[in-house]
Amino acid sequence: IGHPQARQHIFEMLDTTELNAVVIDAKGDHGFISYPTQVPLAQEIGANKPTIKDFQDVLAKLKKRNIYTIARVTTFKDTPLAKGYAELAVKTETGALWQDSEKSGWVDPFLKPVWDYNIQIAVEAAQMGFDEVQFDCVRFPTASRAGTPQFSQAITKASRVAATTGFLSMARGQLETLGVKIGARVLGYTCWRKDDSIVGQDIEKMAQYLDVLSPMLYPSTFHAGIPDYKFAIAHPYEVVFESAKRAVNRVQSAGCQVRPWIQDFPDYRFDKRVYGKDEIQAQIKGCFDSGSTGFMVWDPQIKYTSGAYAPLKQQV
Repeated sequence: IGHPQARQHIFEMLDTTELNAVVIDAKGDHGFISYPTQVPLAQEIGANKPTIKDFQDVLAKLKKRNIYTIARVTTFKDTPLAKGYAELAVKTETGALWQDSEKSGWVDPFLKPVWDYNIQIAVEAAQMGFDEVQFDCVRFPTASRAGTPQFSQAITKASRVAATTGFLSMARGQLETLGVKIGARVLGYTCWRKDDSIVGQDIEKMAQYLDVLSPMLYPSTFHAGIPDYKFAIAHPYEVVFESAKRAVNRVQSAGCQVRPWIQDFPDYRFDKRVYGKDEIQAQIKGCFDSGSTGFMVWDPQIKYTSGAYAPLKQQV
């Protein structure tokens, strides 16, 4: 959002295609706040590193276009908080700061001060005018080269799920009066698994506190494929449709919508193929055929495939 060319490109897409929403990092992957935050703890730990100073002006321009705005809050993956408060950090077996494969620190999902901090950021985003807050990394980290992560409590399926749903329950209690929707991004295989995927993500239980569940259905991430489609990258429609359909069936009784994330980037796991218009359109069709209420598309380069999205219908 802080890069003028990328920002201009996104506005052009919003003005000319069917795309009608944006996801903007409030707290990004590295734990930094993208706008000038007033949250004291964020300022204290050095997380206040805005990528854009005219944030309110950008939001106003989006609102003028009737664009739905989603604030992404990367929750338990948070290097500044882990380094600033060692007692909140996930540790190694020797008591050192544990890091994932990207050298990022994580904070302990069991701890209420961690919950409070992320909810403060979410509340601030809601008060700024975002329509939805999407919590990302609402999960426990798993083993990396740094070893097995250590937490303040014993790890079981029940304890992990209690931590993630406890956080979402508290977040809902503080956010629902602000008129903002609450979403969460979850692993793609959670649509298929009935356990917590070893990370605390049980979608039925999470859905009780969410308005929107957003599984990451990028075919490249389905390393083991899905039933009947082991080579996932070659089946964009089937991967998205079959996964999202299961999610819809499992969470709709809780009043939770499903809006998947889909892939607009080259494959990195199977055969390195480029995903173009046909593959993207197949995924979009899979979303709507499954009963999902929409889709969100990810391209880490923020380029997005030209011609892959339907042109905006002109008003007459």
